[in-house]
Amino acid sequence: MITTHLHPSPTPMPRCPSPLHSYSHHHHLAVHLPLPRRHRHLARPAAAAPDLLASVESVASAASVLAAIVLVHESGHFLAAASRGIHVSQFSIGFGPALARFRLGPVEYALRAIPLGGYVGFPDDDPESGFAPDDPDLLRNRPVPDRLLVVSAGVAANLAFAFLIVYAQALTVGVPVQAQLPGVLVPEVLPGSAAARAGLLPGDIILAVPGAAPDPSVPVLVDLIKASPSKKVPITVSRTAPGAVDRQSVELIVVPDTSVDGTGRIGVQLSPNFRVTRVRPQNLADATVLAVREFTLLTGTVFDGLRQTLLNFSQSAEKVSGPVAIIAVGAEVARSSADGLFQFAAVINLNLAAINLLPLPALDGGTLALILLEAARGGRKIPREVEQGIMSSGILVVLMIGIFLIVRDTLNLDFIKEIL
Repeated sequence: MITTHLHPSPTPMPRCPSPLHSYSHHHHLAVHLPLPRRHRHLARPAAAAPDLLASVESVASAASVLAAIVLVHESGHFLAAASRGIHVSQFSIGFGPALARFRLGPVEYALRAIPLGGYVGFPDDDPESGFAPDDPDLLRNRPVPDRLLVVSAGVAANLAFAFLIVYAQALTVGVPVQAQLPGVLVPEVLPGSAAARAGLLPGDIILAVPGAAPDPSVPVLVDLIKASPSKKVPITVSRTAPGAVDRQSVELIVVPDTSVDGTGRIGVQLSPNFRVTRVRPQNLADATVLAVREFTLLTGTVFDGLRQTLLNFSQSAEKVSGPVAIIAVGAEVARSSADGLFQFAAVINLNLAAINLLPLPALDGGTLALILLEAARGGRKIPREVEQGIMSSGILVVLMIGIFLIVRDTLNLDFIKEIL
């Protein structure tokens, strides 16, 4: 999801936020990351100078990706406004103190210290702009189609950028393809849990459980465990013994602990078992087909993840990440494989596009909803005070969420945990 930060400005101006987000008038970043859970706690203390240098480089790579995504989003708003002859007064990447700024014609361009947001400023409410209140080229005075174009252009730019990233990935390193393998993978086992007491180890593959098909799935296992508190559940796992090459079959008996709600739990992370290979295109036509397929899959995953988060927010709230966690995830991706930055950048673009479409105050979707409401009223404008009140309340909520996510994600960083 998204969060934002408020960046005070001398005069109130309507701004098109970017999902990294400026909430309200600027954007912070909070998204649901469809990445493996084990990638969530990232930054580690460097033990040596090369490690420190690598960490700095990976963090810089992740921050650069986020800054580029903000630039693309805000450029969408800016170019759409310029194409329609609408007055623009500011274009800013980042928030906080300005590192550099210059003026080109009527627009002030600024690069700010923290590259996690941005905004395009319109002089509609600036009494010192020199424009008459009824100037037809002020954004608020333009017809509904023009305003819809400007407000939605940021999302469109992120979607287009995500596709270009996937296309570049197909042309350079290839597109990852998952080959499903038998069983269910156990990436993590909690110490002291029922699974640990039974002898289940990280890396084990559960091949069989009673009452299930020969090849159990994650949902089948979860349902079986929940339905078996304090009952013996025999499982067959495949594992590689220390120093061995071939996997061996091991029979275990797990007795799930009883949760507060009376269901069983064994304290493991479960994941589908699959092998990832890379498919490289033979020509541009192949690359286009691969890119379209991968873009469609990623888009479906992101939008479905957002839908699940909204429908089950109490259970999925912890999966929502702020800018600190996103940079941490990106830094680990950059450390493990530069190729992974392609998917990281594409997923963040798609997340920001999806979240910005939500009809909430301070997001592009909220502004679009107000414009569509105006159109449904036959072109009668919503009173300025009402519109500003709606947006201001949204800004406050988003600001509070943003602060919470930044604090929570910072405290979850490994090196902070060690200090504490």
